[in-house]
Order: sequence, then C-alpha cells, then structure tokens
Amino acid sequence: MTAASTTFFQDALAGWDSLLAASPVASLFLTPQWQEVWWENFAGARQLAGFSWPNPESAAGAGAGAGGNEIGAIASLAAAADGSFSFVGSPDTFDYNDFLVRPGLEEPFYRALLERLAEQSCRKLRLDSLIEDSPTLAWLPDLARSQGYEVAVEYEDVTSGIALPDSWEGYLALLSKKDRHELRRKLRRLDTQTDWRFYFVSEPAETLARFPEFLSLMRMSRADKDEFMTPERERFFYSMAERMAGLDRLRLFFLELDGAAVAASLCFDYRGARLLYNSGYRPDLAYYSVGLLLHAMCLKDAIASGMGYFDFLRGPEPYKQHLGGRQKSLFSLVVKRS
Repeated sequence: MTAASTTFFQDALAGWDSLLAASPVASLFLTPQWQEVWWENFAGARQLAGFSWPNPESAAGAGAGAGGNEIGAIASLAAAADGSFSFVGSPDTFDYNDFLVRPGLEEPFYRALLERLAEQSCRKLRLDSLIEDSPTLAWLPDLARSQGYEVAVEYEDVTSGIALPDSWEGYLALLSKKDRHELRRKLRRLDTQTDWRFYFVSEPAETLARFPEFLSLMRMSRADKDEFMTPERERFFYSMAERMAGLDRLRLFFLELDGAAVAASLCFDYRGARLLYNSGYRPDLAYYSVGLLLHAMCLKDAIASGMGYFDFLRGPEPYKQHLGGRQKSLFSLVVKRS
C-alpha cells in the first residue's frame, strides 16, 4: 500500500463516515476499510486518483478533517496508464459501487467531477455496479453529454434483497404459498432425518481458523466458484475477513449435520442490514437442501437480531427469489471523449 493511499483512506475518515450516514447509496463496499483492503490487494499498476470534495455551503470550504468543515462528496477513483479512470473496486468483489454525495449537492459535485477529470486528461471513465436508483445514473449522463462527452449506460447484473419484518412467522407470510410450503417441507425433512444445528463465528481469531473450511465448501459447491477463487482473490478474502471481523461486521455461519460442517455462508452486518456475500456446501448433500436452508437460517438470525434488511447481493440465482428476494438492476456507466 502506498503512502498516497494511506493518506486518502485515513485522512478523510471522519468525513467519510458522515457521508455514509447521509448517502442514499451507502453500503459496506463504500466504506474506507473495504476499499483500502481492496486497494492493498488489487491496485497493481493503477494510481489512486480519489479525492474528497468540500461542501461549497460550508463556512470555509475545507475538508472535514480541517477545522471541522463538512465534506460534500468522496470520489474513490483509480487511474490506469492508458488514461482511463474507474472506481476503486471491481464487480467481482464489490456488489455495489458509487460516489458518496451529500443529498442536495449532486449537480455541483458531478460538474466538479467532470472538471477534475478534464484537468487530469481522462480519456474514459467507467463506473461499474451502480444500483438502478443511483444518483450518479440520474445526474451524470446528461451533464456529461451537455459537455460533449459520449455516454453509454450498460446493463450489468441483478441484485436481490428483502425488507425484514419483526418475526419469523411474519417473514414466512411474505413468501408465496409455494415457496413457504417448500421451505417448511425442507426444514421438516432436516428435522426428522438428521441431527443438525447452525451457528456463526465472528471473533477474529476463530474466524480465520475456520476460514479454510468455508473456502473448501465454497470451492466444492460449484465449478465456477472453484475457478473464481484464484490465489489473488483468496488473499483478498482472508484480508477482508480479518478486517471486517476486527470491526465486528463479519458473521461466518455454518450448518452441521451429525457434527460435521456441510454448508457455510459468509455474511456481513452493516447499518442494520445483513449481506450474504458468498457461500458453499457439500453437493452430495443436496437432497437436504443444506445450502438454501443455511441461507434461510442466516435470514432468521438477522430477524432475531433486529435487522431491517437482508441483502442477497448480486446474481440471479433462483434461491434468492424463493427466499423472498426482490430484484433490482445494476448498471455500468461509461463516459468518454467524442
């Protein structure tokens, strides 16, 4: 990690937290801790081009770390050698990405962003993983076109989540009759034919000790997950697990049958929401639906913990809809000189 990255991620910390509290697109992936760990693992030859933008309505117009004045926005950007810019992060490790902009300051910020990019001779700006109701999608395309840029908005993926009621029975009532029946049937089968339990670990040392077990279950569950877990991504997963566990944001769930772990789900808790980041299970036990049922138990625990939202994150897997997930679209935005 370079000194420049340390300065960017650490010096804006107080203002960053304030923006997260105010932003409609705030997520775990936009926290300085998540972004710093990603940068440590994946920066490569890219240069950090992020900046904090002062709120023009604040008294002195300085950053939150200087005299207590308010930061209006944070732009986490990386520059490549070919003159292109992108978010810090990537779609394979960031389910959501965006600028953090204080509500009411969108137009002046996006104008300032375009000015900053022009000053740095940006040839192309690619912004991935924008949720469909992102202020960036609402403001930046028209502003960029008005200044002579070419703009393309590209469909990227879907994401799913569900607003949680205050009880398990209330949750079951939200499901379709068919999905509710199937979930209850699968739980009865597990109850009558096996000795099972679920639990989570969250303390940093225990999390890291159990992490190889999670990775093994993840790899064996699907061929594409095995291919995804390259040595570079594995290092990132370990680094992120250690950082998030240290912040008490990680919950590593396991489902055991007859004393053996057969499914695992890596979840993160952030601002009243539980995020299901990745998972794995033993395919030879698919008859018992151990993967889906552990997801359901993660959701049940989230309700018991008073969470208001369960986020299945990106991907169109059918189980997310069977468990009540409602889909939203993710888009990429590309802005370049004509």
